[in-house]
Amino acid sequence: MLRILLNLCHRPAIRFGLVRDPRGRFREPRFVSFMAQTNRKRLDTDVHDVVLRGRKLMRNVLRLAVVGGCAWVVLESAKALSVF
Repeated sequence: MLRILLNLCHRPAIRFGLVRDPRGRFREPRFVSFMAQTNRKRLDTDVHDVVLRGRKLMRNVLRLAVVGGCAWVVLESAKALSVF
């Protein structure tokens, strides 16, 4: 019974990147050829890179916001101390 449950919950090694996908980079090559023939804007099929770039951008925006917030607190504290 345990083996059946483990097999149901098993995720293929392809998802974890442990095994190369035999189908190649594109899941459906007919779709790619259709997009190329219709002269549409090229699709970014490497979604993982887009996600990583987005995360990096958000991380940098968050860092900038934290540094800006800290600078604002220091500036306002200096103004408040100069009053006394």
